[in-house]
Amino acid sequence: MPVSDFQVVIGLEVHAQLLTRSKIFCGCSTEFGGEPNSHVCPVCLGLPGVLPWLNQKVVEMAVRTGLALGCRIRDRSVFARKNYFYPDLPKGYQTSQYEAPICEGGEVEVTVGGAERRIRLTRIHMEEDAGKNVHDVSPDGASGVDLNRAGVPLLEIVSEPDLRSIDEAVEYLKTLRAILMYLGVNDGNLQEGSFRCDANVSVMRKGADRYGTRCEIKNMNSFRFLRQAVEYEVRRQVGLVEDGKQVVQETRLFDPDRGETRSMRSKEEAHDYRYFPEPDLPPVLVPPELVARVRAELPELPRARAARYQGDLGLSAYDAALLVSERAVAEFFDAALAAYGSGPEAAKRLANWMNGEVARLANERGEAPSAWKLTPARLAEILRLLDAQTIGGPGAKAVLEEVFATGAEPGEVVRAKGLAQVSDTGAIEAAVDAVLAASAAEVERYRAGNKKLMGFFVGQVMKATKGKGNPAVVNALLKKKLGE
Repeated sequence: MPVSDFQVVIGLEVHAQLLTRSKIFCGCSTEFGGEPNSHVCPVCLGLPGVLPWLNQKVVEMAVRTGLALGCRIRDRSVFARKNYFYPDLPKGYQTSQYEAPICEGGEVEVTVGGAERRIRLTRIHMEEDAGKNVHDVSPDGASGVDLNRAGVPLLEIVSEPDLRSIDEAVEYLKTLRAILMYLGVNDGNLQEGSFRCDANVSVMRKGADRYGTRCEIKNMNSFRFLRQAVEYEVRRQVGLVEDGKQVVQETRLFDPDRGETRSMRSKEEAHDYRYFPEPDLPPVLVPPELVARVRAELPELPRARAARYQGDLGLSAYDAALLVSERAVAEFFDAALAAYGSGPEAAKRLANWMNGEVARLANERGEAPSAWKLTPARLAEILRLLDAQTIGGPGAKAVLEEVFATGAEPGEVVRAKGLAQVSDTGAIEAAVDAVLAASAAEVERYRAGNKKLMGFFVGQVMKATKGKGNPAVVNALLKKKLGE
């Protein structure tokens, strides 16, 4: 029986590192990197006799996230000890939340193939991150433990098993990442592991009403890895079922080099962790005033912004989705539009440049919007120069490249590089005459009915004017000379 005869069922557990400057239960820095074990203290090292204290910003960010995702915010939540042994867990337990998380319910709306889906959330809770095992740190292949990350604040966002395809799972992850970045609670950095997920995957025959046995795939920090891991796991589980074997509930790791998952350990249940309330931390009380303040400070989220761009500015769903994928890009667009003009025509023109040439340059340089030397005002000025026919399309691209690289003023770049468009009829007419005189055969074919040759003539004239000829003047003169 092929894979297509089975229904995949996926639930995701996302771990998002919060953008606080200090850890969740102590004052150590959360800055990424640093010498191993340099951002540690007795509290995050779990030394005897220490007492943790809760970072208030973590609570506020949890409330902010919960409100944005439509969760119920508990006015009283409790931390718990999750007991398990790992070399990178210095206390022998993780301080997390279990029976009374700070947020319950909620949903994430996703669009896949034009269809709208609401993915329910089970809970959002606060917890601390573990450290990191580092292998092959010396010539003899020894391993070490870096505890700089231990105690870094996390939100764990747990979905219901509502995802029914790999495309939905990837889109859910992208959508959630964008929301968290808009909220300013997470930087979305996949490479540094500040946004990663575990996937619970099972399969069942289509038409069945009972879920299959699930396996958990741990710690995936890229959309590509998520796709590859789930695709492999689905094939593996379908193969077992077809062979009459049982899928064993377990935790698995994804090996990106081999493109496969492998068994890590048998899947633990809640009782295996021996949860109990954290005795060193009092219950977290969230007053109504805090919820009201945070709710009032919520920004416009990606889907709402995209809807505004389509409704008010007439942008396509595709253009709007690209612009709102990052908050900084959307804010750049808004500022550039305010400087350039208003209305659907200006918005569409600006969106084309933002999603085209600007995106290309940013990708080539690997630069985030915060690092761009291009400003909204400078991009608006480039478009005004283009509208005024001071520069043509190729000239505008050349100006943009220079401004993006150096931050120079567009007008100065036009003057310094001699990019101003030639609109002098006499100079262009001379170039037209020279091109037509050198292309007698093409002129004869054009007059015989091969109108596609107009593009050839325009190209030759633009070449003769070094790309500076005003296209409108060039086309008008060619049509006049060719007898149209």
